[in-house]
Amino acid sequence: MGDVLAGIHAAWEFESDALVIRFERGIRTPKLYQVLRERRVPYEALASVTLTPGKRGTVVLHAVPRPGADPLMEAAAGQLKESSDPYRLVLPTDRETLAEYYRDELRALLPPEPGAAGAAGHGAGGPYDGLDALDGHGGPDGHGGLGGPDRGGVLDALGGVEDPYGAGGAVAPAERFLVAPPSGPLSFKAYDGKASFDGRAEVSFRWFWTGASSEKWKAGDQTFSVRDLCGIEWRSPDVFDGHLRLLARDGGPRPTQPDHDPASVVFGLGYGLVHESLPFAAAVLAAIRSSDRAPVPVGSRTPGAVAERIRHLGELHRAGLVTDEEFSTKKAELLAEL
Repeated sequence: MGDVLAGIHAAWEFESDALVIRFERGIRTPKLYQVLRERRVPYEALASVTLTPGKRGTVVLHAVPRPGADPLMEAAAGQLKESSDPYRLVLPTDRETLAEYYRDELRALLPPEPGAAGAAGHGAGGPYDGLDALDGHGGPDGHGGLGGPDRGGVLDALGGVEDPYGAGGAVAPAERFLVAPPSGPLSFKAYDGKASFDGRAEVSFRWFWTGASSEKWKAGDQTFSVRDLCGIEWRSPDVFDGHLRLLARDGGPRPTQPDHDPASVVFGLGYGLVHESLPFAAAVLAAIRSSDRAPVPVGSRTPGAVAERIRHLGELHRAGLVTDEEFSTKKAELLAEL
């Protein structure tokens, strides 16, 4: 189409094969929008488009992504506030007629589900045709149809564990991510440590003296190969017990509390903010999904990474935080990784 529809804090451009969403960078623009900057969403990544009344004389055009199509929304797992949902375009009510036109035009571009007449808003009786009348938020639970705000963000490398749209399977999940993950940030400060991602192969956690638990200090700074991971668990810092947890592919036992789990960083007031930790989680999830599923060969850790962990372990030993026996055992384990 090539047309541009400008709204509050964002504009939608309709290309022949994709919806391009560009976000403003003004002081009033949600910080997540400023970080995302621009997103290209192929039409095949969308399940439906709705138009609902908004607040204070506005209407909301909402593009509903398919389950499994966007790593950002998969990582968020329904925990985003409405004001930060990148698929919502808020318009003044005097542009409602124009918004209706683009809603219909966009719906016509969405690929129908095979064998599902009227699915995903493509005709009368489709499972999304009734969303406009549910609650004015483009989803049955007020969060873009992506699950309630108290649902944990647990995703494995094969996609969400449940249908977050409540569509009874009428909208088929995408077999792969169709929307590119955010380009950054690839590091952020949590309450108990700094999380970093090289953008492709490794995630690392470096603990802070002021926040990390004794369990994490004894384990030492952590480096995880993407190939060893099967998913992530992101819980918004806007709720209690916010954290980012990496899920190991071997599925072994892990501490219940993220504060005690060396594969987790915990959030707090001013730490792990949504616009920092969520794009990070989405980038890691996308890397996991695209990684080769072959088993990791023995000795896959680089000598430099092992040496750094042994150095840190020695510091803990000298500080009296680990015993002689714990130091010897852990050092032997690290040397065995070479």
